Amino acid sequence: MITSKETLLLVIDVQGRLAQGVFQPAVLESNISKLVRACSILEVPVLVTEQYPKGLGHTVEALRELLPGNVPVEKLSFSCCGDVEFMRQLRSFKRNNILVVGIEAHVCVYQTAVDLVEFGYTVHLVTDAVSSRSEENKLLGIRCIEKAGAFLTSTEMAVFELLRVAEGDRFKAISKIIKE
Repeated sequence: MITSKETLLLVIDVQGRLAQGVFQPAVLESNISKLVRACSILEVPVLVTEQYPKGLGHTVEALRELLPGNVPVEKLSFSCCGDVEFMRQLRSFKRNNILVVGIEAHVCVYQTAVDLVEFGYTVHLVTDAVSSRSEENKLLGIRCIEKAGAFLTSTEMAVFELLRVAEGDRFKAISKIIKE
């Protein structure tokens, strides 16, 4: 089970041209946006990475606007865990449950998820918030990540698991986000 006090949202490489060229880019961006906004309400920290931003561009504007003050970790290694600064920041949050979203499911997301599992983190792959340039590679990435020991979840499933109760202002705000 994921809880707001033990969880971190990791947004991997949702950047410029790369983000526009994946399978169902609008669905990907919408679901990640919902997760980022819900995490803000639920006080779940968000860590963002960018793969070689000089060549691939920066995090898409719609997500950057939801994350004021959040500075993405720039990396060259496919696995986020191959970057010293990423690992320093990840460890500083002291969160064991990692909700993983982003692109590409069969490369950076896959390699990061496998490394996180090997480092002892509990990885929850948000399957409707990851993608690749082809549906085939997206599905392959998801399957291999699950075989490596990650749990599969969806945007709505993760958000309501973090929320826990159907009452109060946070529930109303989260419900509004999910219904969009």
